[in-house]
Amino acid sequence: MSSSIVGTRELPSSQYDLSTYWGRVRHSMDIVDPRTLLTSQKALDAHTALLEKYKRGEISPQMTPELWHAKKVVDATLHPDTGMPVFLPFRMSCFVFSNLIVTAGMLTPNLTTRGVLCWQIANQTLNVLINTSNANKSSPLSNGQLATSFFLAVGASCGVAVGLGRVVQKVSFKPNAKMILGRLVPFAAVATAGVMNVCLMRGGEIKKGIDVYPTSDDGEKKESLGKSQRAAMFAVGETAVSRVLNATPIMVIPPLLLVRLTATEWLKSRPKLVMPINCGLIFVTSIFALPLALGAFPQRQAVKADSLEPYFWGKGGKEDLVEFNRGI
Repeated sequence: MSSSIVGTRELPSSQYDLSTYWGRVRHSMDIVDPRTLLTSQKALDAHTALLEKYKRGEISPQMTPELWHAKKVVDATLHPDTGMPVFLPFRMSCFVFSNLIVTAGMLTPNLTTRGVLCWQIANQTLNVLINTSNANKSSPLSNGQLATSFFLAVGASCGVAVGLGRVVQKVSFKPNAKMILGRLVPFAAVATAGVMNVCLMRGGEIKKGIDVYPTSDDGEKKESLGKSQRAAMFAVGETAVSRVLNATPIMVIPPLLLVRLTATEWLKSRPKLVMPINCGLIFVTSIFALPLALGAFPQRQAVKADSLEPYFWGKGGKEDLVEFNRGI
């Protein structure tokens, strides 16, 4: 993100009001805009150079459409802590495409137990890669911790998916109700494992804390005040809630719509269209759901200094606020 670029003049956080939910949603639409994936390295370097000139005070402080576009591309491409490009398949601007295949697999009707296990493992693998690629880098996990977190999350997702699926098959419901509940089992597995995945993969942040900075509106680059465990708990908790909010429409709306559609004579006579329609429903829902979920909480969160550990009391910047990178 552009916050990783060094300079004495701060860039505006967004052209939208990030103190409001809809402002954050519109900002998130820029972050997840898949058109930024087409940016070449040469163009990215040019955008970064333009922002560096702005932050060094070499150009007018007035934000222009060109500067806003440069910021949009950089924010969608670079990690806010390292300043390095996030690997393309794991950028939030690629999430809709990266997530489409595994979600379609999990929501395939009448999966066998082997199919359920394979798709849950694939989904958790993707989650791990996205989480680690976009997580706060001030407290990285070791390879051993990553492996442990991955296997625990896989165990949780597979256990919920298979166990709950069998429970649904055994309960005494009408066939139609049982079918609907069966289609919602993947959502329960994804939501449960998604929260566990975030907490486990970023457990090191909670244990060690994450860097906290004083807020400022004078353009001065501030140094870290230290690492805060409470800030890490805020960051990880909000990210986990955001993941559930994102999974809810994607894992609930398409399967319920598909149940209605598969009951029609038109689709019954065209069974080969079930999978393309399933993918289309997931794709359209994802496009609308992702910005709505990401907008739930600001990525760079600002809190009162006295809401953290006593060490940070009285050390806040503007209005005694401190900020930290929540991660995605």
